[in-house]
Parts: sequence; structure tokens; C-alpha cells
Amino acid sequence: MTIRIVHYINQFFAGIGGEEKADHRPEVREGAVGPGIAFQQAFGEEAEIVATVICGDTYFNENMAAATDEVIGMMENYRPDLVICGPAFNAGRYGIACGAVAEAVVDRLVIPAVSGMYPENPGVDMYKKAVYIIETSNSAAGMRKAVAPMVRLALKLARGEKTGSPEEEGYIPRGIRQNQFAAERGSKRAVEMLLKKLKGEEYTTEYQMPVFDRVTPGAAVKDIKKAKIALVSSGGPVPKGNPDRIESSSASKFGRYSLQGIDDLNPENSETAHGGYDPVYANEDLDRVLPVDVLKEMEKAGEIGSLHEYWYATVGNGTSVANARRFAVEIVKELTAAGVDAVILTST
Repeated sequence: MTIRIVHYINQFFAGIGGEEKADHRPEVREGAVGPGIAFQQAFGEEAEIVATVICGDTYFNENMAAATDEVIGMMENYRPDLVICGPAFNAGRYGIACGAVAEAVVDRLVIPAVSGMYPENPGVDMYKKAVYIIETSNSAAGMRKAVAPMVRLALKLARGEKTGSPEEEGYIPRGIRQNQFAAERGSKRAVEMLLKKLKGEEYTTEYQMPVFDRVTPGAAVKDIKKAKIALVSSGGPVPKGNPDRIESSSASKFGRYSLQGIDDLNPENSETAHGGYDPVYANEDLDRVLPVDVLKEMEKAGEIGSLHEYWYATVGNGTSVANARRFAVEIVKELTAAGVDAVILTST
């Protein structure tokens, strides 16, 4: 019997449009659409993509509970044996949507789901324990390479076959530990690995340790009364109307905004673009997120040298580490060129 598959994609891969169409509400189309055509060719006669569910990234992330209900309801009508989501590559909001849909498929429809993402996509950390996520490149240029392992794993899961290790199948490790029997005891295996490491030989650890960034603290400001201070925030503080259209989740950009003539942030001149917390109190008085009023008072009182003429803002909600690192490098270049001595970094 042919395996029935439903495919989930966003507005871009459905050919509807880019960011300007990211608020597209969920819809369903018969058969394969966009990248689904490549999946269908790879499945051959073993499986059929019976329908494609499409949803804009912004709509999904800003209405996650309702959007998930809509999407799952559409899928359920087609009685799928398995669902494929994406691949999302390094698109943060798309990755979060794919992960959320895949998790709901497993929980509510009680069938397997497979997605594909770049390891730094925020959707990976959020959903890797719940669903299988094939590792992909960081852009859609790697679509062809992503299809084959996703199809292989999807067919295994749909047939109820036992899946292999992440290395064998190509999926991102899920952090699930399983008992295995080994020919040699642990102490001997550990010594053998240590000897190989000392000799510079290749070896494979049995337990991958996490790697954390270590940031060396900067030197203290010598004289705060002479220092130029800048404000940078991941809490989404932007001028009224969000002129740069910074995304409420999985931001792909940051903004630089002038403080000329502004001594106070208020509902007339500013708002938050952040979608990860209740914006009511921030929008009432954005100084709660970005303390412009206090720093302007300190500047006038001579308690700091000066407040930098621009503030920098982005949204930290679901934003990938790669994007955050890129924002930081660009912002630091500008602050250094402007002679800024210290930064106050605010969040939510």
C-alpha cells in the first residue's frame, strides 16, 4: 500500500511571496507543491504526497496555538501516514513553525514526522527531542542534498523500521540516551580513547560534551563621568511603526535609531517589536526596556560623559546564534568607530 504523506511549507517555498506575504493564513493544496515535487520524485511509487499545507512564517509564529490547530486540522483530513516539514535550513521562524507542526503531528495524530534544519536554527534546540530533524546546509541551495536523507528516514519511520544512530541516518542528535552492550568494559574503552587522543589519532567519543562560549569580561570603565555610553537591546525597542520591519521572532536584522531630540520614550514615538512577552507595559513606557530617560538625566547631571546619539535594537525571541553573532560584530564596529566606551545591553 502506498504511504500517504502530507507536506508542510511556508509562503516562500509555496511561491506566494517573501516577507511581505509572511502573514499568509494556513491553506491546503492537493498534491506536491514547490520542494514537494523533489520529494515526490525521490519517493517514487513508495509514497505519495497527497496534500501540502502552507502557512506564512509571521502568521504562524504570532498565532502559534491557533495556527497549529488549523494546520493539524487540515492535515488530519488527508489521513496521512507521515508528515514532512520543510526543510527550513537556517530560516528561524520557518524552523520554529516546522518544529511546532512536527511535534503536534507526533502528539496529536500519533504518526511520525521528519523535518530538516541547519544546526543553528533555533527550531533545533526547541524541538530536536520531540522530532527527527535531518541536518541541512544553511540555505536552500542545499535542497537537493537535504531531500535524500529526509526521504530515507521518512520511509523507515513510516514502515515502522528501527532507526539507526544520528551518524547513520543524518539526523541531529536528540539527546536521548539508550543502553547498549559493548565487548569491552568502559574503563578500557576510555583508556583506549585517551591513548588515541594523545597520539593525535582519530577516535569517537561515546558521550559528546556541550561546548559553551567563554567571554572574557572587559576592563572596568576608568572614569564613568567622562565615558560615552551606548544603549543596545534585544528587547525589540523601535521607533513607532517599526520602520525596519524587525521580525517579532527569529529576527534577521537589527536597527539603528537616532536619539536626537528624544529625552523620553513614550507611546507617540516608540514601541516594542518583540513577540515573546506581553508588550502592554513596554508600549506604555518604552523606557522600561530602554532607559533613555534616566540616562539623559544622568548626562545632564554630569554623572556620565555622554549618551551615544543612536540606540541599536533587535529581537532576541527565537533569534539564531549565527544572526545574533553577526548583529554583534556589525554593531561593535560602529560603536568602536564612534568612540563609545561602554554599552548598556538590555533584554526583556
